[in-house]
Amino acid sequence: MPHFFINSKDVNDKKIVISDKENYNHLAKSLRIKKGERLLLIDENQIQYETVVESVTNKEITVNVENSYKSSRSLDFRLYLGQSPLRSNAQSIIIEKATELGADGVYPIFTDNCALNKSVIEKKIDKWQRIMYEASKQCERAYIPKCFPLSSLEDIIGMQDNGYKIVTFCERLSRETLHEYCMKNPLNKGDKIVVIIGPEGGFSDREFELFKKHNIPMLTLGNLILKAETAVITGLGNLIYEFENYGKNKI
Repeated sequence: MPHFFINSKDVNDKKIVISDKENYNHLAKSLRIKKGERLLLIDENQIQYETVVESVTNKEITVNVENSYKSSRSLDFRLYLGQSPLRSNAQSIIIEKATELGADGVYPIFTDNCALNKSVIEKKIDKWQRIMYEASKQCERAYIPKCFPLSSLEDIIGMQDNGYKIVTFCERLSRETLHEYCMKNPLNKGDKIVVIIGPEGGFSDREFELFKKHNIPMLTLGNLILKAETAVITGLGNLIYEFENYGKNKI
């Protein structure tokens, strides 16, 4: 069933009128939605609406609300990805999969071995935000995550002062696994955690020293050396698994 984001101002009792250009064009012109078809809609308050199309005109779509409820399509903790952007389609895949896995946001980080220069990254922020929007619709997320402006490692590490937990995956140097870390530092409901993943060329010696200086846990995902995009999917997925099995049950 198609899933679209709306504004609560469009909701009037048991009817919703869809008139914004983007949603209207997608539904009426691309999907050719018709009377009697079902739509899933969600507003900025994360209220999900199960609806049936009542009418389609050349300007708007009116639907009847059959059921509404608070969406459960979100994590119980705040998950962020801090990542050194890759070239071409690999980065688009990372943005898409981070969104599907429930990340609240992605911080593009300019690292010493970053594959892209700063000006290229800054020009791609809007594109990556758009990918997040489309991926959020596809996987029926409760809200749209944010692609933040370009950051430095120092910026991300400084988030510790605002209550964020920060970990990084460093396959070649670390022996501590994510599971071992979570057993000693269990995630709790509402926690904010940033997962840092480096570029294809890995972190520099300066960056490793930076992690050590600020006591950033350097973790491993196993004995194999993973490509950056694989590390993102595996790292975020494993972190969610650890919370579901060793953090959430303790709440």
